[in-house]
Amino acid sequence: MNRLVFTALVFTFIAYGSAGAEGPHQSGLPPAKAAAASNYPQIVLYTVTWCHRCREIKEYLTKNNIPFINRDVEVDTKAMDDLTIKYNSTGVPVIVLGKGKDEVIMRGFTPELFQENLKKTRLK
Repeated sequence: MNRLVFTALVFTFIAYGSAGAEGPHQSGLPPAKAAAASNYPQIVLYTVTWCHRCREIKEYLTKNNIPFINRDVEVDTKAMDDLTIKYNSTGVPVIVLGKGKDEVIMRGFTPELFQENLKKTRLK
């Protein structure tokens, strides 16, 4: 009986493992949310998992249906290089709104500061 249970568990793990082998699937936004998302500039967050302010900005953006790209600097060496070299920062969160010459860089997060910087980005 123990061998039968073990065999069933092995097959279960194999089945679940192969189902995820294709990689994670990103779900698309519903049409109404996709249209609203196009009203925002590109937003890139440089974060770490244990940071309270990092979690706060991610929750704020998610709750308000604001699209963003999260770059965890502890697991992404390119993100760490961008954070320290390109944005001259050793702290997180760093929030980059927009692209190229029009980008606005925020160090730290409050909803008020985010909205103020979002307005600056939209005016450029």
